[in-house]
Parts: sequence; C-alpha cells; structure tokens
Amino acid sequence: MVKNDKWIKKMSEERGMLEPFESGQVSGGVVSYGISSYGYDMRISNIFKAPVFGKDSYIDPKSGGGIEYEEIITDVLELKPNSFVLARSLEYFRIPRDVLAIVTGKSTYARCGVLVNVTPLEPEWEGYVTICIVNTSPLPVRLYADEGIGQVVFIGADEVCETSYADKKGKYQAQKSIQTGIVQGDRE
Repeated sequence: MVKNDKWIKKMSEERGMLEPFESGQVSGGVVSYGISSYGYDMRISNIFKAPVFGKDSYIDPKSGGGIEYEEIITDVLELKPNSFVLARSLEYFRIPRDVLAIVTGKSTYARCGVLVNVTPLEPEWEGYVTICIVNTSPLPVRLYADEGIGQVVFIGADEVCETSYADKKGKYQAQKSIQTGIVQGDRE
C-alpha cells in the first residue's frame, strides 16, 4: 500500500524519517519540494561529483576504476549536453523496516531531457541519497541546489521483511556524502 501525506508527516516528525522535513509543498519560483499527497519531493544539495574523462578513460561499475570525479560546490550547476553528474539529497532518510521507497524524477526536469536515477531505498536503509542526473538534451541544463529533483513514494508492506538492508550490513548504509559505485573494498 502506498503511504499518504499523513503517514509521511507522522513518521518524519515522530521518528526522523526525513531530516530536514518540509511539511508543506514549497513552490513559486523554485522547482517544488516537500510533502505531496502520496510522496515527498526531495531536494538536491549544492555538492555534485562530475566525471572527468581523459584520453584513456573507461567506466567499470565493478571496480570503480577508469574515471575520476571532480567535486563541485555550487547553487546552480550547468550540466553539459549528453553527460551526467552525481548529486546527493539534501534530506537524510531513515526508511522503516516495513517500507520500500521508490524515487522518480520531477516532471519539470524530465521536460528538459533530464533523467533522474536512484535505486530503491530498502527497508532500514538510512543516509543521504546518491542521485545520478543525466542530461539527454543537446543543450546545457541548469540544476538548482536546495530545490526539488525527485519524488519519493513510500510503499508499505503487509508484514515486515525477514532481512533488511541494515541486517545485511549494506555497503551504502548511513552514507554521508556522494558515494560512487562499490563492488569490493571500503567506502570513500
């Protein structure tokens, strides 16, 4: 069952599920964020990691090698055409054991050719969300820090899962910064 705004408010105010938590929908001159009827529009922080490609660059998701990232701190990032950047949510999430959260991109950015990719937020995962933002358009697109980037939908289970992300000691648990892919080894 998809969780509604009353449940999201209660879980955030009483259990710190989202911090900081915006109990209303903020719009008017910004890409909207905050509570919605059946979800929460999360924001991006002002910290980004942009890939730096050299002559011999490659991307290997199993080793994390072949590509370096440059950290950029800015309120407005101009994302180059046909490129991507990693970002992190402004909000820190604590997902309950009987909930799975799915993130979809905001339509404001989708209408500009921007795709937002986030894997599901598993039961008992916590941390800042690492977000991959892709510009599929042939023109630069501006990304605005402290404004909406994706809608989080919380799906409640009929019963609690047998093994949560915390139980598995997941490698992205309690991440505080933008985390590039990990297959083996320690976090950055």
